[in-house]
Amino acid sequence: MSRARVPKRIFEVGEEPDPRFSLANERTFLAWIRTSLALLAGGVAVEVVSLDIAGELQLVAAVLLVLAGIGAALRAWFGWSRAERAMRLGEPLPSTVFEPLLVGLVAGAGLLLLIGTFLE
Repeated sequence: MSRARVPKRIFEVGEEPDPRFSLANERTFLAWIRTSLALLAGGVAVEVVSLDIAGELQLVAAVLLVLAGIGAALRAWFGWSRAERAMRLGEPLPSTVFEPLLVGLVAGAGLLLLIGTFLE
């Protein structure tokens, strides 16, 4: 008995790709999830650890890291699904604009923490 695979909008189109490509796509998904967890943990740590930094800058840096973590989790899902669907349909892999945004969020948080150390 064969189980239906979900999400249907991905698995019910096109042809089954080479399993190596699907497994590589899954590994990329898991790497983004690990990145998300690290960013979320970093954001929480920045907020709860007592740092010698101006309070508002510390809070904003923590929020930027948490937003980056949420974004990375969303990137994991949407990146996986778009790539899997493209492979099944024999289309080029989709591009993304998230990575520059992630760099900006993390760099912004780091810059705020650096500036905060000199203002305190």
